[in-house]
Amino acid sequence: MSMPSQYDTYTSPLAERNASPEMLRIWSPRHKFQTWRRIWLAVAEAQHELGLPVTKEHVEELRANLEVTDEDIERAKEHERRLRHDVMAHVHAWGDRCPKARGIIHLGMTSEDVGSNADLLLIDEALALVEQKVARCVFSLAEQAARWKRLPTLGFTHYQPAQPVTVGRRIANWASDLAIVLFRLRSREEFISDSGATERGVRGATGTQASFFELAQGDGSLVDALQGRVLLKLYGGAPVDPANDHDGGRAGLAEIGRWRSRCLMGQTYPRVLDTLVLSDLASVASVLHKIATDIRLLSNRKEIDEPFGEKQIGSSAMPYKRNPMRCERICGLSRFVMNLVGNAFDTAATQWLERTLDDSSNRRLSLPEAFLALDGALDLMHNVASGLEVHEATVRANLMAELPFMASENILMAAVKAGGDRQELHEVIRQHAQAAGLRVKKEGKPNDLIERLKADAHFAKVNFDEVMDPMAYVGRSVEQVDRFLAEVVQPLREQYKDDLAKLSTTEPRV
Repeated sequence: MSMPSQYDTYTSPLAERNASPEMLRIWSPRHKFQTWRRIWLAVAEAQHELGLPVTKEHVEELRANLEVTDEDIERAKEHERRLRHDVMAHVHAWGDRCPKARGIIHLGMTSEDVGSNADLLLIDEALALVEQKVARCVFSLAEQAARWKRLPTLGFTHYQPAQPVTVGRRIANWASDLAIVLFRLRSREEFISDSGATERGVRGATGTQASFFELAQGDGSLVDALQGRVLLKLYGGAPVDPANDHDGGRAGLAEIGRWRSRCLMGQTYPRVLDTLVLSDLASVASVLHKIATDIRLLSNRKEIDEPFGEKQIGSSAMPYKRNPMRCERICGLSRFVMNLVGNAFDTAATQWLERTLDDSSNRRLSLPEAFLALDGALDLMHNVASGLEVHEATVRANLMAELPFMASENILMAAVKAGGDRQELHEVIRQHAQAAGLRVKKEGKPNDLIERLKADAHFAKVNFDEVMDPMAYVGRSVEQVDRFLAEVVQPLREQYKDDLAKLSTTEPRV
């Protein structure tokens, strides 16, 4: 019997076909375990700095062995088969590498002092990448909006012909919707600083910090100082000034500890935060879905196409087809993200008392998969927007087929200004319009309303070239695009120029 290969087991399409290397790295096992070690090291350093039973030698050994190797991960798997506990398996695996510090790793901590802090750090890192990619999509769409801002096109309400817009104005509307969710993502930093809820620090088994209170021999200010130091090490901040580091650093950092800890929690960080994160991701997904759907509808009208590879096959049965498969994938992935939100609400609603463990298996799926799927959809949208094909001739032909009906009011006004009777002219236009409409629907012939009106003596003084200029009906489309680009897009370009330079430009893999 042949040995099983990688093709004999299920692998996630999110990793194989959709998500970018950057997002896959964030949610990779190594990055998670590396983050765990960062947290353990931060706690050990803070405990040593505050005179708790952790020595300089302990800290130096941990710092020298911070990198998670393949061998470490395999060793942790062996420990987990025996211990049935993933966090403790990695405590033992790191202890194998650090025999001197083995006894102080995880000192005073519960699993969620590691897991919850790590999850929050990974979520923040992943949100930053999503934010950058949303901004990139805004800019790609903005470039198309600027290019096509003067091309009139048929507008739709209820998916029925309505007042004309321009192709650029429609695309700018898509970019504006994405800008709205981008501003929402940017506001997460303000929420973090206002609530303190997402910076967990060290809380212990039920959130009371009892184990650390015991380590500190009942000194609450020392626990506050420990909390402050750990958070500064994990989330950034000014280092402690040795000149002001009197009384073991407690006086300067106690205030930080109390400020950061003002949001109460049990063993885990509040799972309601996951509902906010997944809801924000779903908001982005809903906008991507709407844009991709619009492109699919316009592709059917032969006005716009997504990029299409030279050797790409649209259908296995119909060689002529050019299906909008990238936009279809955007819709599929976005719908998946939107449907994951319910997991977060269910999990937040069913956290009994100080915590229960039925959140873990669900969150291992719903959190990373929401980010991975949205990441793939954002890369696809950037690709589509950057290579969007606009077919000007078809856009104009489709507009001109409907414009005679829309121009009828302007024709009526022009004829009245030339001395005609408004009520009489209205009835004449109505009769011609009904006849022209029936000709289109019943006989499949072109709309000949304008020819009918030109041949009618009631409208002999009307300048039909003027009233049939499509740009006369697009309102402030061009001005609105220009203002959006100047007032919204350009400031965003300045804010994100350095971040976007670091993003991968690899095309979607499939």
